[in-house]
Amino acid sequence: MSWVSFVGSGPGDPELLTVRAADLIRQADVVITEAPEHEALVAALRGPTAAAVEFVDGGFGEDGQPLTHAARAKVVVKQAKRRLRVVRLMTGDPFVYASGPEEAAAVAKAGLGFEIVPGVSSVAAVPAYAGIPLTTKDHREVAVVTCGDSKIDWSQYADDRTLVLLSGVGLIGDIAKALIAAGRSAETPVAMTRVGTTTEQQTVTSDLAHIAADARAARMAPPAVIVVGKVVSLRETLSWFETKPLFGWRVLVPRTKEQAPALSTRLRSAGAVPEEVPTISVEPPRNPQQMDKAIRGLVEGRYEWVAFTSVNAVRAVREKFDEYGLDARAFSGLKIAAVGDKTASALLEMGLRPDLVPAASDQSAAGLLEVWPEFDADLDPINRVFLPRADIATENLIAGLTELGWECDDVTAYRTVRAAPPPAPTRDAIKTGKFDAVVFTSSSTVRNLVGIAGKPHPSTVIAVIGPATAKTAEEHGLRVDVLAQEPSIEALADALADFGSSRRAGLLEAGQPVTKPSDRKPAARRRATSS
Repeated sequence: MSWVSFVGSGPGDPELLTVRAADLIRQADVVITEAPEHEALVAALRGPTAAAVEFVDGGFGEDGQPLTHAARAKVVVKQAKRRLRVVRLMTGDPFVYASGPEEAAAVAKAGLGFEIVPGVSSVAAVPAYAGIPLTTKDHREVAVVTCGDSKIDWSQYADDRTLVLLSGVGLIGDIAKALIAAGRSAETPVAMTRVGTTTEQQTVTSDLAHIAADARAARMAPPAVIVVGKVVSLRETLSWFETKPLFGWRVLVPRTKEQAPALSTRLRSAGAVPEEVPTISVEPPRNPQQMDKAIRGLVEGRYEWVAFTSVNAVRAVREKFDEYGLDARAFSGLKIAAVGDKTASALLEMGLRPDLVPAASDQSAAGLLEVWPEFDADLDPINRVFLPRADIATENLIAGLTELGWECDDVTAYRTVRAAPPPAPTRDAIKTGKFDAVVFTSSSTVRNLVGIAGKPHPSTVIAVIGPATAKTAEEHGLRVDVLAQEPSIEALADALADFGSSRRAGLLEAGQPVTKPSDRKPAARRRATSS
């Protein structure tokens, strides 16, 4: 059956895509795009299967010029006849200020089937993201006007209902004059929001008398949505998106494959624009014999304790268990220690509950030593500890356990390998302060980032996951601005958000405009300061 789904992609924020829209995009054989960013949207949704999708440009011709509605309809009909799963992806909503009706009519005329999947329209979404409700109990009428038509009679909008103006950025001066001439007060509030619902969103608030000059001063450019009316004044109280603690911050995330998605998601929820840069990958040890021997010793009762200091250590042991056909029963009679909530959670997934964890205030190797019992020959039948960890881990834990009377089998369970340098533009952005912050999740990410890309610029905020990572950063000449309360990526992201919130509040209290760290660049590189 020949069929095409007209799918609204929403106003810009990919997370505003509907569930039905996401399902259809994941199943599509052909996606007819309308905007350049649509291919990236599909790739993000499809993941590894994105390569199987055929993209057809339904917004612009070979000459780079926008297609007419009729030309777009021909493209859609041609693809629909191929008897494949075709998605026509359209900005906003297919039936709201879009070419959806004309294209759908052409599909129907050709005797082909179609469906409409509504999208969140920018008419309501962009003002909502700007903190401006289109209606209240005192303002119940809204008029939406597409301003490309120069024949609009503005006198019919002389009352006090809320106006939403589309395609009006370049005409706002003339529009404002026409509304004032029609009887609207020159002090009527006006808001102009460009690239709404994205982390590049910018809103200018003014009144009819000054909006043209204020928009020029702010260099406002399409696409933008303009709201005229008293509801604009509510933005002062209801602005929620542009006031996020890390709004618009470009945050560098040196990563391993496992860590990055969750951390980036958390940062994005605080308004940041995370950019992931591979710095390390986790690989098996070069010589697996030591790990094999340790696993056999674990099964044979060689150890009293097993200490896990990272999720990667848990994963490495679990992979060995899978290789040998073992399960959680092999830990019977063993005591288990874990550093960090994520490590403990990884153990729980194996069916293991840690017997010993550090205090919540010090989730580190040092914190583990604080609660680790001394060896007692009368109580402990075995004095040996199995410690699976990275090839470049610090020796503090081993030294501390030895002082407590324990013997340690310090086993390399995995290696951290330095990645290739990032592209030249990314290296330049790191060195010249185009990133507002960088988040380090381990000492190895510090060493590897500096090794492959150089030191972050002194204007860049440095956030680290724990004391050991902070020490490494300082050893590399970086001043640590943010230290997570506990060693988890959630705590790290939240600590950076708290820093951004405090910084924003300080600027506002001082009567200064809210800027990002990359907007101000000190002349000299920061150095670690002694305490």
